[in-house]
Amino acid sequence: MASTKLRTVALTLLAVACAAAGLAAALVSSGVYNVAANRQHLKPVYQLLDIAMRQSVRYHARGLEPPRAADEAMLARGAQCYRQHCVQCHGGPGVAQGAAGQGMQPLPGPLIDATQRWSAGQLYWLTRNGLKMTGMPSWEFRLSEDDLWAVVAFLQKMPQLSPPQFAAMAGQDWVVGSAGHAGRDDAFQPCRPPVQALRPGDAVRGQRALYQYACVGCHTVAGQAQASPQVGPPLDGMARRTRIAGVLDNTPDNMVRWLVQTDAVKPGTAMPAMGVAEQDARDIAAYLASLR
Repeated sequence: MASTKLRTVALTLLAVACAAAGLAAALVSSGVYNVAANRQHLKPVYQLLDIAMRQSVRYHARGLEPPRAADEAMLARGAQCYRQHCVQCHGGPGVAQGAAGQGMQPLPGPLIDATQRWSAGQLYWLTRNGLKMTGMPSWEFRLSEDDLWAVVAFLQKMPQLSPPQFAAMAGQDWVVGSAGHAGRDDAFQPCRPPVQALRPGDAVRGQRALYQYACVGCHTVAGQAQASPQVGPPLDGMARRTRIAGVLDNTPDNMVRWLVQTDAVKPGTAMPAMGVAEQDARDIAAYLASLR
């Protein structure tokens, strides 16, 4: 008797699961769900995605702690990096988001209250790795470790800042307007990874760099999750090719040269210069050399 009841329950749950899967498949294939950026997600969808995001960040950021206490120099550097890379989408005290940030869904809201929702380690993880399908980019290949933690320190300080204090810390007189535009000053030191001693290429890191420098926006790689661009040639079998762009022998050093000095190697090429750092180019070259 008990086994019959258990079987009935199991079959019922299986039927419900199959029906839910069928309904989800029908919804996806019909195209009814609106993916337009000027329409918010349905509330249940938004809540589900938000819960999944928060739990993922908590899991992957576990154990991360600031390497040292923040001092004035660190806070000032974080303010400068925030001004250069973050204010366009997130705004700041007395500064509106830019047009791109205002037009996104989900909306990249102000970070004045970020410390109420995220720990320092979680803020670091979010800044370094970004978030899929949100417009939040990864800064792993754009900011040094020191600058990443400086941004975190500034985010922790920002709730205490008035608009004039925010402008003063960023080293700039902000022009506050509906689009959040601001001028520049000559004293600003761009936030970018420092030039470090070069090491041999790392194919695993190179695969990530291939995405972070938008190479897969034009080139396909078999087996990788990406769109299907028809712009540049596929990168499959790159290790077997004899030439790079028709002008260089296919060697790791020449691949680095092509990635770093694209215009100089082939003037007038349709491939744009992507600003690839030399170490990142070495890593990408190592990855491409593994594609047989």
